[in-house]
Amino acid sequence: MVNAEHSVHGGAAAAGAAGAARPGFGAARAVLWLVAAVLAVRQATAVLRQPPGERLTDLETWIGDNGVLHVSGSLYDTGRFTGTPFAGLVLKPLARSAEQSLGIAWTLGTLLLVVALGLVAARALPGRVSRRTGLLAAPVTISLLMLSLPVRNSFHLGQTSIIPVLLVLLGCFAVRGERGSGLLVGIGAALQPAVLLFAPLLWLTGRKKAAVTSAGTFAACTALAWAAMPGDSWAYWIHHVAGAGLGERPDSLANQSLHGALLRLGLAGPLEIVLFLVLAAAVVTAGLRRAVRYARDGQLLLAVALTGCAAIAVSPTAWQHQLLWVLLALVGRVGTRARDRLVWPAVVVLVMTLPGKMLLPNIAPLHPVRDNILLIAALAAACAVPFLARASPYFERPVPTEYARPVPARWSRVPLLPFWRRLLGRPNLLLELLAIRVGYSVYSHIRLAATGGREAAEEHGRQVISVERALGIDIEHWINHAVVKARWAESFFNFYYTSFHFLVPLTILGVLYVRRPADYRWARSSLGFATVLALIGFWFYPLAPPRLMPGMGFIDTVHGPQDLTNPDYGALTALTNQYAAMPSLHFGWSLWCGLVIVVLAPRLWMKLLGLLHPLFTVCAIVATANHWVLDAAGGAAVVGAGFGLTYLLAGPRRLLPRAVTRADPFPRGRSAPPEDRAVETARQVPAGPSGPTGPPGPSG
Repeated sequence: MVNAEHSVHGGAAAAGAAGAARPGFGAARAVLWLVAAVLAVRQATAVLRQPPGERLTDLETWIGDNGVLHVSGSLYDTGRFTGTPFAGLVLKPLARSAEQSLGIAWTLGTLLLVVALGLVAARALPGRVSRRTGLLAAPVTISLLMLSLPVRNSFHLGQTSIIPVLLVLLGCFAVRGERGSGLLVGIGAALQPAVLLFAPLLWLTGRKKAAVTSAGTFAACTALAWAAMPGDSWAYWIHHVAGAGLGERPDSLANQSLHGALLRLGLAGPLEIVLFLVLAAAVVTAGLRRAVRYARDGQLLLAVALTGCAAIAVSPTAWQHQLLWVLLALVGRVGTRARDRLVWPAVVVLVMTLPGKMLLPNIAPLHPVRDNILLIAALAAACAVPFLARASPYFERPVPTEYARPVPARWSRVPLLPFWRRLLGRPNLLLELLAIRVGYSVYSHIRLAATGGREAAEEHGRQVISVERALGIDIEHWINHAVVKARWAESFFNFYYTSFHFLVPLTILGVLYVRRPADYRWARSSLGFATVLALIGFWFYPLAPPRLMPGMGFIDTVHGPQDLTNPDYGALTALTNQYAAMPSLHFGWSLWCGLVIVVLAPRLWMKLLGLLHPLFTVCAIVATANHWVLDAAGGAAVVGAGFGLTYLLAGPRRLLPRAVTRADPFPRGRSAPPEDRAVETARQVPAGPSGPTGPPGPSG
């Protein structure tokens, strides 16, 4: 199987040699390798800059007096070491090293292991991979590994979880001969027992010698550890049931296995054990059947990844640093249409690089999904995701994406990004929801980090007051106190301020997604640009709102009285940045809603109704003392800039009708660019037995 896989790559390498020589390929490759190097240096530096007691914390089992490592006593006395006794036996040669030198050597060694893992995985890509793709795949794979949660945890904790994954990949793709392959897989299983699931995979794919050798190697290594460390072996295999009772509590969020998920759901005792065994048997059966099918199809890397995902699920404990198999599963191809090909890779990358809190909102019904997101991804890969077979006509050539054509722009340089084309159909809903949620999470983190300090915020507040007085628009104090005197107005504006900030924009995006997908992309992009520009304002110009300006006499109608002598202002500061007032996204987002409704609504009464939302919002933010009038002006500025950037980069919002798109995409005497003329010419060439003889149309 390995030789066949290598022969495919060898033939493809010669076929792709011409592609590798295209202009710009060398520069792109150099940039990708530079990104991988920067990420590697950053990860190593982040570990080495930590104090000795805060880095490589899982190796503290070995640390003795004066920072020198020791081997006396049990491996499991401290409860931090969760590896097998054989792993402890392998670590014993390090007992003569000092802790400081071990930290440097261990970090650099882990770095080299990650690079080796990325190189092996890039060479094992399934299908007819060109030399160009193969060369670019290596730095991309290494970069993704460096960003992944398992690798980051392995660096910080000082774990050996990368070694079993690398041993399995070397055994399946680098070593020639079944005995050598089985030897590496067996050593990996001795370090991490769940890896023993690869022995059935080897047997079922016809590599019976490798399967027997791997099982024998695992037994020999385990027996060696029993002979050298009988007490630790008894503690690990018998007392702790193959390590199930080591480390953190098995029901903690760190344990992303079926056993841990069942415990978090409240099950315990014999019922939980029986249910776990039944589910584990089902996952192993389904995962191995799918892995064997894809291995026989020539997608051995995908088969290895699926087997690893099944091993994660059925292991009693699967800590975060052991979940690299999920990342390898992104090599599978899902979807018959080109526009759907990025869905599975995007989901895997997001799940493997971001915590669950950034992927799903803090809503109680979603907590079981959020807390087990890594396990769900592993189960989906092993048992459910419909990866394409290489025999499928869509494996190499998915259904091309049909793009819309905008009307000609007023300036010849627009759009600045001609490849940014809008699709005629709806974008993938899962990707859109993930993009919105992750984008808002990043926005919240940056906004919270851009504090700037209380003194600077109050000084900027005094600057804003001075400008408003010079312009004669310092009306905040008068409106605030007038609303407080009218209880109905205070209640209305408090309700409006707290209720419609997210509801109205999300509703508009939802309606556009269903009814006008092309306009949805335009509206979503302009809102995203406006939000990013607002973050720049929060970062460089922290501004205290009227309610937090001491001595001004403003009344905080929404949050209640604030203790201005306390720099933290109570628990409220921990939830949001109190000095992110300029520009006002409360007003900016409402203005975006009003403009979108005015542009797209079919009836006049709808347009007028849409304008009421920014009007009520600007009254609410001033009346409740949460923003200055100039904050609203700043919000309007970033929204206008957001629409402007969308126009400059992607072209006008309006699209040509389909009939015009196919017949004359550039009316009024404008000629199409050369590449567009080639596409239009290809559409007019009669199709022969093998299809059109001209250049192919645009594809996704």
